[in-house]
Amino acid sequence: MNEYDVQIGQILGAHGLRGEVKVASLSDIPGRFAMLSEVAVRTARTMTVCRVLGARETAPGTWLVRLEGIGDRTAAEALRGAALLVREVDSPSLPPDVYYVHQLIGLRVVTTDGREVGTISEVIETGANDVLVVVTGCAAHAQAKHGLLSPETMEHAGPGLREVCEAIGIPPILHVGSCVDNSRILTILTQMATEGGLGQDIDDLPAVGICPEWMSEKAISIGCYCVASGAYVIFGVHSPVEASEEVTRLIYEGWEAKVGGKMEFEPDWEKIVEKALAHIDAKRRALGLAEYDPTRFGQSGDQPLKEYFALPPEQRSLYSRKVRVPASQ
Repeated sequence: MNEYDVQIGQILGAHGLRGEVKVASLSDIPGRFAMLSEVAVRTARTMTVCRVLGARETAPGTWLVRLEGIGDRTAAEALRGAALLVREVDSPSLPPDVYYVHQLIGLRVVTTDGREVGTISEVIETGANDVLVVVTGCAAHAQAKHGLLSPETMEHAGPGLREVCEAIGIPPILHVGSCVDNSRILTILTQMATEGGLGQDIDDLPAVGICPEWMSEKAISIGCYCVASGAYVIFGVHSPVEASEEVTRLIYEGWEAKVGGKMEFEPDWEKIVEKALAHIDAKRRALGLAEYDPTRFGQSGDQPLKEYFALPPEQRSLYSRKVRVPASQ
């Protein structure tokens, strides 16, 4: 079973009553799921190889897949969040110097001067984009379980965000209440505009609302309230209005023209992040802020200590960050 180690998709949930599952494609190969004869389904507890009985793309990056043995909605819904994997031998060859993630595990890490650092044990997708995250409700619980609400998670933050958080003593992800407390976030955004002088209203701010796994109409109603306040809101999983091009256009373009905010549904979490960062960058440009440059930051916190101990003992000074050069030189 270990030969199935290349993840090509993730199950988002059930579709219809006959056992189809909606899948977010993680593959760069066009039509990847239409080529499958079998796939391994990996949940938190099990991993099972299933025959693929059919697959059709319903939107770019989103597929409806029928798996052998999954005959009704209950069975399909039980697979929500499961990973879909194939064997490396069934995957196309990669170009030079490009690797699958699993091929990196176990490799030795050596610096350019030949010093061995260690061995790769895990590849982590980090939030190192210098974007402060504010969470409520279920999302906050998930973040807390992974330890992301504590200062120890600072290693996953971008250099600029880390510098700000260390200066004022906060973690890079802030918990501000239950799922119905999103108005607190809107209050923060309002104060950023009215008291912080960043634009005139919420729709001027480099900020995005994200609900990656909405599961009830309450989430949609909260999102609508945020959009009406001027925020760009992105929902994951699927769109309840995807069958109507007119409604889809209205909640994105129409609402933005009227209130400054807009709503979008995007099942691919990586694309959610890309769209959020693109929106933030566009709003920064509109405000006349300097283009984001991560090299400007990262000199706070433990950075001075790292620089201090990197110096030869005779060049260290406890009272100045300037390099002490011995008189003999």
